[in-house]
Parts: sequence; structure tokens; C-alpha cells
Amino acid sequence: MFVRTAGERDLETIRALLAETWHATYDAIYGVEGVTAISEHWHSVTWLKQLLRQPRSEFIVADTGAELAGVAHAVMKEDELVEVTELDVRPSMQGRGVGGLLLAELEDSFPECRLMRLEVEEKNQRARDFYRANGFVEFGRRPATQWVDAMIVSMEKRLG
Repeated sequence: MFVRTAGERDLETIRALLAETWHATYDAIYGVEGVTAISEHWHSVTWLKQLLRQPRSEFIVADTGAELAGVAHAVMKEDELVEVTELDVRPSMQGRGVGGLLLAELEDSFPECRLMRLEVEEKNQRARDFYRANGFVEFGRRPATQWVDAMIVSMEKRLG
């Protein structure tokens, strides 16, 4: 498996990977219709193209050679702050080190940054445990957007 920069030719596959991952993770929390509505907006090819072209960002995929195993995106927000906006691993590939590989690549992509932040749904305990195991600590909570009735946990990790 290798990590590489995502390209336009990957966007439909990334869209499908995100939909699969979100349904596996959130159907029990938000319901199938809720996840579908979120995914149609946040994971559309149009939206993904915007992420791909975003300045001061990295959009990467974990590629097995046969399929994409995961995807991640991060953007530099301030001189020393990078925000992870997406880190998803195909359900069949979870627990195999793909998330750690993507996270390490994002950290290496922003050597000037001293702090990495992200947000995760409070009920996504598996993700929260993964981030804690990778050095993140919780520092805040806020209500989610209009899409769902949920709490979002803010987490951060000191870099360097």
C-alpha cells in the first residue's frame, strides 16, 4: 500500500468510499436517509473538487494498487495550525494501519505547523479512540450543523 496525492481521476472513487464509510459508521446514529443527505452534499464530486484545489492543503489517498483504502484532507489554517477536515478508511480496511499511514503523511506534509486539530462526532467512539491513540487530546465540544442533532468533539495534537 502507498499514499499518494489525490487527483481528479480519483474523485468518483473517493465519493463512493466516503459514502460507504459514512454509512457504515453513522447509519445507526443518524439513519440511512440522514447519512445519504449529508453524503450527497459533503461528498459530492463538486465539493471534492473544491477540496482538491484548496490552497495550502493536502488531499491524499491510501492506494492498495487495486482499490483506494482510505482518504484524508487537511488544510493549513494559520501559520502553525493545520486542520484535518477528512480522514476516512474503507470499512473492510479498518484496523490495518491505513488511518495511521494517512495521519502520518498529513503530519509530514506540514512541517512548519506546530498544532494539528480536527473534529469528530461525539458518538464515533472508534474514531475518538484512534485519535487519542495517535496523540490527540479533546479540548472542546459544540453542537453539530443543521444536518444532524449531535455534538462535535474538538481534538488537537502538538506537532514537532
